[in-house]
Formats: sequence, C-alpha cells, structure tokens
Amino acid sequence: MNHTPGFPLSRRGLIRTGVGASLAALGLGAGAQTAAADVTATKRFDLTQPSYDLFRSKDTHGARVQQSFAFDWENKFLFVATKRSGSPESAGDLCINKMDFDGNYISYMHLDGFGHGVAFAALPSGSDTELWIECAANTGGYGTALAPIRYTANTTLGSPAASAAYQPIAGASEYTCSVDPVYRRMIVRYHTSAGKRIAVYPLSAFETRNFGSPLVDFKQPTISGTPQGYTLYGSYMYYLTGDAYPGDGTPTGDGNTYITSIDINTGLVKQGPVLTKAGSTLHHREPEGLAIYRTDAGEARLFIGFATGVEGDRRSSIFYKNALI
Repeated sequence: MNHTPGFPLSRRGLIRTGVGASLAALGLGAGAQTAAADVTATKRFDLTQPSYDLFRSKDTHGARVQQSFAFDWENKFLFVATKRSGSPESAGDLCINKMDFDGNYISYMHLDGFGHGVAFAALPSGSDTELWIECAANTGGYGTALAPIRYTANTTLGSPAASAAYQPIAGASEYTCSVDPVYRRMIVRYHTSAGKRIAVYPLSAFETRNFGSPLVDFKQPTISGTPQGYTLYGSYMYYLTGDAYPGDGTPTGDGNTYITSIDINTGLVKQGPVLTKAGSTLHHREPEGLAIYRTDAGEARLFIGFATGVEGDRRSSIFYKNALI
C-alpha cells in the first residue's frame, strides 16, 4: 500500500562560514561517553513489528544505487541521493533526485565533490528546500564539513570548501547529518581519530547557524555489519546495516539487513540488531538510508530505503515501520 505522509514545519537561512566549539572546550575528550543527558525520554519504534511499502522499484535520474533519502515535510517532497553515473567513488559526486511520495521522479540536482551521501536532511525553506549535506569530500570520497544547499532543479553545483561551510565539532575529519522533524533536532555523525561519534543538536542550531554545545555527544556503540544509514526520533537513534544480495542479486533468503536503536542519553543499544524482511523479494536489495516522517494524521514513521533492481538500472524502494512502544 502507498501512503502519503505529511507534517508541516518551516525554516530559513543562507550558507555562511561557521566553526563550532572544540571537543576540549566542550569537555569531551576522545573517550568521553555523553556530554549531558539532556533529551527527554520518548517512545521508540518497535523494530520487531512489520514493515509496510511506501513504494517499490521507482526510477531515479541516474542508473546507480541510492545512498540515502530525506523528506521535506512541509512541501511534501522526497529527495533521494544516488551515486553519479560515470564518477569514481573517491570523487564524492552525488545526484539528488526530487520525487513525490508515490516515488515519481520530478527533477535532479548534481552535487560535485560533496561526499558519500550516507545521510542528509531536507529542510523546508518557504516553498523551497534546503539540503543540509556533507561537502568538501576528502580523498576517500567522504565529506569533511556540512553545507546548507538550496535545491535547484536540473543544475550542477560544485562543493564549497570546508572553510566556507560548517564544522560543528572542531577536530572532526568527516560529517553527515539527519533530521528529526517531529522533535525538531538534528543528529550528526562525525569521525575522530578515536572513531565515530554522535552529536545531537536542536534544529534551531542549524537554522541560526549558532551551534554551541550539543545536547548529547557519545561514542557510537560497536554494531557489526556494513553501515548503511542512520536517523533520529526523539531520544533514540536508529542505525541501519547490511549488504546487497550476493552474486547476481537474486533474492536469497531474508538477507542481512538489520536495524538497531540506541538510547542517545546513554549511548547504549536499546533494541537489536533486528533483522528486517522489508522488500525481501526484491532484486539486489541493498539497504540504503533511514529517515523519519510524521503524517498529517499524526502517525510517526521510520522509513527504510533499499537500492533494488538490476545493475545498470538500479531503482529506489522505500518501506516504513510505525509501531511505537
């Protein structure tokens, strides 16, 4: 079944240079677990409950796999980040596909040298959409800062330098982000010499470009499997792992796609990893991206993305869970 999600919210702003407080200034050494347990406890998604279709096997602008996706919850559009055809992994070249909630392709925007596209946010900005996305890709193809980019259909944009974008945690070498539109927060996953860490900010920090101290900051717990995306709902982070079906991509069993929930006030795993069988009969079926949305009727949903289809004609397939406990 296809459902049309919807939940209004607005924001504004233009790109400017900005550098956040350092870990030392925040009292967060590399081994620190949590900055402060400042996020009120909320309900969480029960990952053992069934998943439902948003859509299956929808075309995007390019033929390569999707990396992640994000909802503009006010203007009611979906943005899917895919790898650029003909571009090497190390280049950090992305294609952002604008789609409706039925998965119908509308337009594209090419982003040159931005990053890997593990996660990003699509914030309403009047009738437009501002993408908060990694930028200034390093030699591995991962973004070294975050930039707000106004989505402009059928155009190509080169990445700003890291110094012309935002690095909320000074000393971090890589950044990605995802938005919680229900509780109005942004989650940032960043890399340090000690490994991956997670910081959560009020959404207003990104709206005003005044980051200050995060609400929480913790070392990402060890979770086995290939990382494929993450998002935030209330006081819980959701983390996606798994791989495509092996060989020629023919469906084999239930696959190895798992979702884990993490309590952001403790930095500890709450549930999982839990196997998801969403779209288990789809060809290739590589897990790619998580996102949160709340319908006009008030139902919160955790969306799960997959790159599906045959090589040379990869498609987007998206499912969701809606059971809260």
